[in-house]
Amino acid sequence: MPVRPGQTERVLGAIILVLVIVFVLPSAVLMSGGVAAAILGYFLKDEAERRHAGSELLDLNT
Repeated sequence: MPVRPGQTERVLGAIILVLVIVFVLPSAVLMSGGVAAAILGYFLKDEAERRHAGSELLDLNT
């Protein structure tokens, strides 16, 4: 069956889009989740240290 002109470009675009969705987006989601967890952990640790200042349990944290 002959290929119509312009059909190859549309298929190539769809293949590139599928590759981006399969490989790039999951990596971006995981990396942004790691960054969000680091920021949240930093601020929650500071808040917990201020809330429990003077506690002997803070000395046990390493």
